[in-house]
Amino acid sequence: MRISRYIIPLLLIVLFNCNNKRQLPDPLEAGWKNKNVCKVLEENKELRVLKCRFPPNIGHELHYHNPHVGYTISGSKFRIKDTTGIREVNVPSGYSFSNDKITFHEVLNVGDSTAVFLIMEYR
Repeated sequence: MRISRYIIPLLLIVLFNCNNKRQLPDPLEAGWKNKNVCKVLEENKELRVLKCRFPPNIGHELHYHNPHVGYTISGSKFRIKDTTGIREVNVPSGYSFSNDKITFHEVLNVGDSTAVFLIMEYR
């Protein structure tokens, strides 16, 4: 039996609508197959800065992010699962992004190069 491509987004919506982000790990707690992918570069009462590294075929298990700004030091191609579905995107080096609300997703580096991100989360 093949699972509909709409099941994962539906489950993510249900998890998110529970209004309990602690049901999911944050990006530092989440890893990939019990291995860390992020480390703290700076942390204070207003901001936490993470550096996350994803070699090919390494991802980031389902997790939430507080409002944040991100920057791609080294890009690659990723498979992303979130409330909009599952898609593959090329994330270029030098790309910046931001979210002003709590978000959640799972990602997998399906490219052939190691990707490195800086994530700056507001407290």
